[in-house]
Amino acid sequence: MTHRQPWATAPLLNTLFLSPKDVAAIVAHQGVAATLMGLVTAIREDFLRWTEFDKSARLANHSQDGVIELMPISDASSYSFKYVNGHPKNTALGLSTVMAFGVLADVATGRPKLMSELTLCTAMRTAATSVMAAMALARPNSRTMALIGNGAQSEFQALAFHHLMGIEEIRLFDVDPRATAKLINNLQNNPDAAKLRLMVCKSTREAVAGADIVTTLTADKTNATIVSADMIEPGMHINGVGGDCPGKTEIHPDVLRTAKVFVEYEPQTRIEGDLQHLPADFVVTELWQVLNGQKSGRDDQGQVTVFDSVGFALEDFSALRYVYDQALRIGLGVDLDLIPALDDPKDLYQLIRPKTTGRATPTSPRGHTLANRAMPMKEVQIMPELV
Repeated sequence: MTHRQPWATAPLLNTLFLSPKDVAAIVAHQGVAATLMGLVTAIREDFLRWTEFDKSARLANHSQDGVIELMPISDASSYSFKYVNGHPKNTALGLSTVMAFGVLADVATGRPKLMSELTLCTAMRTAATSVMAAMALARPNSRTMALIGNGAQSEFQALAFHHLMGIEEIRLFDVDPRATAKLINNLQNNPDAAKLRLMVCKSTREAVAGADIVTTLTADKTNATIVSADMIEPGMHINGVGGDCPGKTEIHPDVLRTAKVFVEYEPQTRIEGDLQHLPADFVVTELWQVLNGQKSGRDDQGQVTVFDSVGFALEDFSALRYVYDQALRIGLGVDLDLIPALDDPKDLYQLIRPKTTGRATPTSPRGHTLANRAMPMKEVQIMPELV
């Protein structure tokens, strides 16, 4: 844990940096449930002022093994972006499938106020968004959830739905038994999950049977069919999280055709979500319209609802401003000299201007003297052919 003085005492040019340990310290200070609830509140607040944001689909660069994306968004006062990747094969290399960092900047000046890790934050804001959507779309008395895919995000989804939605039983399935064992170990030894029942299932079909909510969190970059129409029962809410880029889906199109479908930002979801299988005129509802009362969510207890969640930049904006506020309140993070401090802001050259005589000769980080290679003016030779 790193400590800092309150932001008000820091130089104007400094950028607050939050490491993964700093964000973990925020969670430890507040508790998992309180942090998730704080994120739900922040994300909901921003969704309710949806029209105030300058929005766009994320910019993606795809390769054979994964994708690297930039996710920008801004309102009248703040701008943010997230750098994030998705490489399912990374775990074989000892790397996370998803790695991310983000920046929160002041719109009026462009000054970056915050640079933060977003790998942990992304998992938590995704779980918070899932719960926020389920609060609006799932049956209020939902108590059982199927969790298909037990990788890095699974614990956060489980804890969010347990604490904030009242889920009492989670039915687990993953094609990799080690992932399920990891999830069980993390939750069984966690006082935050003491009252949560975990049931290991042999298949997706077994896990889904009788569930009120179905959450899919698979990682393979393929057009997979994790959930098919014959598994769906009346009144279910499907929380589709794993399908989040072109060619990477989880839910059979027939499930969507028979359900009422909700999305974050429609232009992005039509390209990246499970929605990519359906024609452009297939009707969906953006979640913000349900939250502010413009459109209805679930119409009756027997209706099947789907939240085709791909992750949207507004959720990262909310997460960044949330951890920024908490870090200032607690006193976490370190100041980065990311932006040059200039005596004259019009004179950037001063950073490399040759030192005047009598000052100490600058040295490199290894201690070697750095010779002044600037040629004195009296030694400059003007070539005749250039005159």
